[in-house]
Amino acid sequence: MYLEADVREQKDEIVSAFGDVRAESGRTLLELVDEGPVLLVFLRHFGCSFCRQALDDVSKVHGALTYRGVRPVFVHLGTPERAKPYFDYYRLSDVERISNPDGSFYRSSIFALPRIPVMRLVFQPSVWKGWLQDAMFKHGIGLIREDASQMPGVFFLRDRGIVRSFRHRTIADRPDYLRLID
Repeated sequence: MYLEADVREQKDEIVSAFGDVRAESGRTLLELVDEGPVLLVFLRHFGCSFCRQALDDVSKVHGALTYRGVRPVFVHLGTPERAKPYFDYYRLSDVERISNPDGSFYRSSIFALPRIPVMRLVFQPSVWKGWLQDAMFKHGIGLIREDASQMPGVFFLRDRGIVRSFRHRTIADRPDYLRLID
């Protein structure tokens, strides 16, 4: 009984939070989840090579996600105007996006994606390796205009709940998006 009450409380919290968050299209996240499974991708700031790499990675599997009936929805720290060129460049103009400049949705009790001091984020061997192997040369480095301390994450949502999640341990982590939805 205790477990059922916890699950019910979590569902209530999710329904409330998802109903309060609107995508740039005006639709709530709850409406999107009620229509079908959602892969919710929380991005870092747009000046980050790894943010751009994530956009590129999802762009490459977008067709497979669509085929499986999963809608990618992105949460970003920029304004809609700042975000648009990045989504256009990575051929993701048609995806739903949630602008969350203050990062409150990232740090909500549902997702609890932490902020970590920038110096701790960048001075990790795996981050330098990721930059040098792929991210920096393919996707460049841009100006930091959003919160550079905010960690990203990915959540597979279905039936008003979180089915699976990927919480980045470093900013260089690369989730297997298709495995998350299996």
